[in-house]
Amino acid sequence: MPVDVINRRRLVVGLLVGAGSAPGLAHASRSAEAEAFVASEGQKVLALLGDRSLSEAARQSRLSASMDALADFNRISAFVLGRHARTLEPAQRQRFNAAFRAHVQRVFLRQLAAYRGGQLRVTGSTARSPTDAVINGLVRVGSTEEAVNWRVLGAPGGLKVVDVQAKGVWLAITLQQDFISTIDNARGDVEVLIRRLESGGRG
Repeated sequence: MPVDVINRRRLVVGLLVGAGSAPGLAHASRSAEAEAFVASEGQKVLALLGDRSLSEAARQSRLSASMDALADFNRISAFVLGRHARTLEPAQRQRFNAAFRAHVQRVFLRQLAAYRGGQLRVTGSTARSPTDAVINGLVRVGSTEEAVNWRVLGAPGGLKVVDVQAKGVWLAITLQQDFISTIDNARGDVEVLIRRLESGGRG
């Protein structure tokens, strides 16, 4: 197996698993706390997507707040940059974080749009470590159910989602592949990616 593929896999595992003794998850075959977190916060997002009583401005405002409660944008932003995260200057990091937060909310909500108004049912979980769990869920829309899985890490102040898998695709891992390719094609110039995100670039 090529070295770059091995290193990429190690990076994926290392950044998603995290390190240290962040609070929130018990190291067991399942994590009841993480399951309850996803069931509550994930359902809030789906309900907001399907709430026809809200104006679009009100919906976007509430979705933004719910997304902040659900996801750890700082951890995800470091992950998607891979090895390039170490090269950012403080001012670049601030710009990237702001642009990335807006970008990933658009992509995440677009990914979940097919499930708007659906009912989320958590079916189980696998606690990979004291701070890392994958939560398995099914979203029912009408008469059909589809799998939506969530990667949850313990974090200071509580639990946070760091990746979502819908229709077989993990969002953060897909974004990382896209972003690293963009930076590599620009000969390591992260500014090219930042400008793309600031202009509302594709995701």
